[in-house]
Amino acid sequence: MTSEYILSIVIGALLGGAIGIEREYRSKEAGFRTHFLVGLGSALFMVLSLHGFDDFIGIPGVQRDPSRIAAQVVSGMGFIGAGTIIFQKNVVKGLTTAAGLWVTSAIGMAAGAGMYAVAATSAALVLLCLEGANLIHHHVFHDNDTPKGGTKQNED
Repeated sequence: MTSEYILSIVIGALLGGAIGIEREYRSKEAGFRTHFLVGLGSALFMVLSLHGFDDFIGIPGVQRDPSRIAAQVVSGMGFIGAGTIIFQKNVVKGLTTAAGLWVTSAIGMAAGAGMYAVAATSAALVLLCLEGANLIHHHVFHDNDTPKGGTKQNED
């Protein structure tokens, strides 16, 4: 089983790193290392949540709930994501970074649960979204367009 656990965290880390490479290529603050660590950490927490307390199964009076750690990962990533969002001079920055870290965490959790196809498909969709949005933004819309009301939301 140890090799399966190691595979889970490696896949979580690599998929997170793939998203991070795209973010780093776009010169964003949260790049390869950050996304790699979020994917790795989330996968590791999921492996721990599902299998780390197997020794306690069958002990009278001890209840085990594998979803508890996973739920706390989601809350923790929300906290980290909130720290990446900045509102300054009527411009919101960091929303895409926050969302990217959040979904990278979910991808790591899927890998940690052994759901490799779901994790890989999700990572591919994230990359498709980021690259597709960038392509549309730069080739269809003008970078300097400001919506009515004078507030521009800057996708990071």
